[in-house]
Amino acid sequence: MNIEAVKSIYFFEMARTRRTLLQSVVSPVISTSLYFIVFGAAIGTRIQEIDGISYGAFITPGLMMLTLLTQCIGNGSFGIYFPKFTGTIYEVLSSPISMLEIVLGYVGAAATKGLMIGTIILITASLFVDLSIAHPFVMLFFFVLTAVTFSLFGFLIGIWAKDFEQLNLIPMLVIPPLVFLGGSFYSIDMLPPFWRAVSHFNPVLYLISGFRWSFFEISDVNPLASAAIILVFLALCMSALTWIFRTGYKLRS
Repeated sequence: MNIEAVKSIYFFEMARTRRTLLQSVVSPVISTSLYFIVFGAAIGTRIQEIDGISYGAFITPGLMMLTLLTQCIGNGSFGIYFPKFTGTIYEVLSSPISMLEIVLGYVGAAATKGLMIGTIILITASLFVDLSIAHPFVMLFFFVLTAVTFSLFGFLIGIWAKDFEQLNLIPMLVIPPLVFLGGSFYSIDMLPPFWRAVSHFNPVLYLISGFRWSFFEISDVNPLASAAIILVFLALCMSALTWIFRTGYKLRS
């Protein structure tokens, strides 16, 4: 294992966060504050509690998951796409660095950024509502595993994308609707039976439900099913990445 190579890629990617501090940190905090102000004023006065949890606290795991998914996918995709765009990816591929070391550097940096922003969102949320974490280790499990999995997914998107439009397609147009329709601001038990059944086909529902269970011990689906969904998706991403590096898909051309 070439630790120095992994560290070089990792710290190079992390340095980009410091250069874009306003966009990387301040923007998510402002967005989260607006969510609590708007939803707290508009909906919180009408929905006092859901399953015995105050509405502001109930939506916190959903907001964290929304930020975590978009940040991890965005950072993971841009991290590998930009070297492709500038042509420096060939220097990385021609150097004595293995596939595992390249992935550890880029995906590790993207996951770290997502975890940092997610933690800041949690701290910001605690300024607006009273939060308690019933199972902190389970919360960390879902938090870290989701960050790594979707950073890896973003890495795949960055390899697949041929322009900036494709690069932003999934994190901007696909993930937010899935999160909003995945029970982030409501319990699917509040839906009619048909739409409740349809919601179970939304994979993000399982992520949010498992994460929410670690906070309040309430969820729309079994937490074990949530963990299984994430692990299966992680395995699929790793399999796809192994095939890409073996064949050189969109890396050597």
